[in-house]
Amino acid sequence: MSEAGQSAASVTNVRNLSEAMREMKNAAADRADVVVEMREASRTRLELLAQELQPVFADVPADDPSFDFVISSGEQPRLWIDAVAHVVMGRDRRTYRFLRDTRLGRVVLAESTEIAPVADQVTRYIAERMVERQRAVEGDVEVFRRPEAIDEPMAAATSEGSAWRSFLSGLGLVVLGGIVGVVGVAIAMWDRFPELETLLSRF
Repeated sequence: MSEAGQSAASVTNVRNLSEAMREMKNAAADRADVVVEMREASRTRLELLAQELQPVFADVPADDPSFDFVISSGEQPRLWIDAVAHVVMGRDRRTYRFLRDTRLGRVVLAESTEIAPVADQVTRYIAERMVERQRAVEGDVEVFRRPEAIDEPMAAATSEGSAWRSFLSGLGLVVLGGIVGVVGVAIAMWDRFPELETLLSRF
């Protein structure tokens, strides 16, 4: 092959590589645009759900640290309810999925293309969590009050008396066991000691 032919082939290869790289960049840009559009579509739908739940969010006490109520950023936006429950859009970007992470794995609490059913389930979930927290707080107060009703000196005296009673009971059992053992030995060996029998018969 002549030098002119080699030069032409080199130019053609360079041109093809440049065009291929340009096509790859365009394709990557198109995919990025699609991802951005899908992410924005998901975020928009989650914002609609958050607006639907705004009255419920407003009724939750501000000092309650159990709930988040924020939409996270990222490739897959999520509307967080608390640390373990959130709403995310399905693969079709139209289905709302209310999920909760448990020890046994992730559980689907609600799934619908409509906002209302998912909003209702989220509301019930928030109410359930608030009732659980209220019961836990009341339980802590009850446990805290119980020791205050106990008179410490009386409790100590009762404990000490119980210890003495246990000691005396054990000592009595030991003495009784010794007496029974001596009597048993005496009865078993009665025939071997006729002098003892004669001595006892005098009394």
